[in-house]
Amino acid sequence: MSILKTEKELIKEVVEVSKMAGKSILGIYDNPNIEFKLKNDSSPLTKADIASHQIIVDSLKKIDSSVPILSEEDSDIPFDIRSKWNQYWLIDPLDGTKEFINRNGEFTVNIALIENNQPALGVIHAPALRKTYWGSAEKGSYSQKENLEKNIIKVNKNQGNTTRVLASRSHPSPELDQWLDTLEKYEMLFMGSSLKFCLLASGEAQLYPRFGPTCEWDIAAGDAILRFAGGSILSLDGEKIEYGKKESYINPYFIASA
Repeated sequence: MSILKTEKELIKEVVEVSKMAGKSILGIYDNPNIEFKLKNDSSPLTKADIASHQIIVDSLKKIDSSVPILSEEDSDIPFDIRSKWNQYWLIDPLDGTKEFINRNGEFTVNIALIENNQPALGVIHAPALRKTYWGSAEKGSYSQKENLEKNIIKVNKNQGNTTRVLASRSHPSPELDQWLDTLEKYEMLFMGSSLKFCLLASGEAQLYPRFGPTCEWDIAAGDAILRFAGGSILSLDGEKIEYGKKESYINPYFIASA
């Protein structure tokens, strides 16, 4: 990690950045009339996405201005530039915008530090739930409710019992139904945003198969937290997800697992 801070110091600062962004999101979430427009890919964009983006970008630049930043809300960066980055921040200022608009609380702030195409650190903050998750190679993975004591989290393989399978609340897929037919005994749990990775990492579920489009900023922070809690995200070919290796931001289908 070339940023001139200890991993502990860096995690503490990034967690605070995620909470500041979350506070700005809640300020808009508490407004009874949430306005949004559709982006070119038909996904919704709100004032909360933009406000969170600006807070995170400004704050990360203060931590180390030499580290590039790639955000969902500022992703028009030529591949021949970003492909040369050995280290960069990868952020989703408001993951689960549909959940935000539907007011179910299942939305997050995602911040990941990518090094050599793999996540080295990840922070996920769920503003409405007042809960934060983070993970790094050196320190492992943790969760914290508001300002209470932090708890180390580990995956739960749950061998021999009913497997808890996570699925997107807003993005169903027929491929998922076919895949579920291969399981003997399972229980479904529907959840929005990157919270699914947090539930895997904290031992509350065992599988999250994704047979639908996601972007790198959707999963990078969750990948870090799950990985450093003992789990993994693998493509259907059994390969690790690599970040910044291809021109498209779209991930292959994957299975996140305890």
